[in-house]
Amino acid sequence: MTRPTGPWLLSGPYGPTGVRQPPHAHGPGGPLPAAVLFDRDGTLVADVPYNGDPARVAPMPRAREALDAVRAAGIPVGVVTNQSGVARGLLTPRQVEDVRLRVEELLGPFSVWAVCPHGPGEGCGCRKPAPGLVLAACRRLAVPPERTVVIGDSGADVEAARAAGARGVLVSTAATRPEESVAADTTAADLLAAVRIVLDSAPVAAPAGQPRRDAGAATGEWLRSSPAGPVGEPRRHRAASAAVPRGHPALSSGEAR
Repeated sequence: MTRPTGPWLLSGPYGPTGVRQPPHAHGPGGPLPAAVLFDRDGTLVADVPYNGDPARVAPMPRAREALDAVRAAGIPVGVVTNQSGVARGLLTPRQVEDVRLRVEELLGPFSVWAVCPHGPGEGCGCRKPAPGLVLAACRRLAVPPERTVVIGDSGADVEAARAAGARGVLVSTAATRPEESVAADTTAADLLAAVRIVLDSAPVAAPAGQPRRDAGAATGEWLRSSPAGPVGEPRRHRAASAAVPRGHPALSSGEAR
């Protein structure tokens, strides 16, 4: 059996973008990350299983606002995405590229795209929750994983960040399962709230009877309170999308990508 090759590393039509922060760069609550990597489907754009049609790309609410806030801080942004539709014969490389270009048209340029085209049974090291996509993106950007944040909507995103030594922030969606929330170190109600965790950390109000944890403390965590209360609930596995295209095989949790 042939061992899978590594991930695809793609640059946008604008080339690498963003002004890299020096190691001492700080935000209001502590050091800023050297890069922020985002999951694609369900995080930046609506999750359409095996989407190869640019016309079906729809940004998630406030995604452009969140990305522009990170760019304005001079931090490179990238995408780390599983696209198992390629291995399944449901997507061509050209379709993946067409969708990528449409995402950049709607949401602006990204410094790097790291794409895993392998299926879940191929044993690659890049398919999330493995760390390969995060590590490859960090190498391309020449930033240390430990100063990188990964924002995604599934437990696999958080686990990939953790395995790479990066910081994971989970964006809760309707597909969130309780066990995914329990396993994540930090959660946010939406994408903009996740970015605020990264850029504008502040002391977190602890539940009654528990000590308060401050952002920028020795743990190095970026934490922030939200109007709904402390951000910090977690999660683990993605529920399979109910909208599976006609004719596609039934999907177990996390298999759509």
